[in-house]
Amino acid sequence: MIERHAKRITARFYRTPAGNEPVRDWLLGLESVDRRIVGEDMATVEFGWPIGMPTCRPVGNQGVREVRSTIRHGKVEARVYFGIDDDKMILLHAAQKKPARQQDDIATAESRWSDYKRRKE
Repeated sequence: MIERHAKRITARFYRTPAGNEPVRDWLLGLESVDRRIVGEDMATVEFGWPIGMPTCRPVGNQGVREVRSTIRHGKVEARVYFGIDDDKMILLHAAQKKPARQQDDIATAESRWSDYKRRKE
């Protein structure tokens, strides 16, 4: 008999006030092989939460974390930024690593996390 493990947290897409889902849009823009890699890394977090490096780590000061994935045949680091809301992993922002932009990406994720929490109330 195969034992099934339940997700400890479930990924959900952050939705902007205009109704857009930035991480879903970013994922759909990836090649299928890269989308699968990112999805598997996010599933690792969902099933293994809490989890740390090398898959996941906190960034910034607002409770935002990142899931790291190596895509494009091992040549590019992608990051999906998220916050934890009870048993939900709220996917806030995603980007392919460009060191000069990482702080901007974290700031975008933190802004969306603040917006999510404000609108949840």
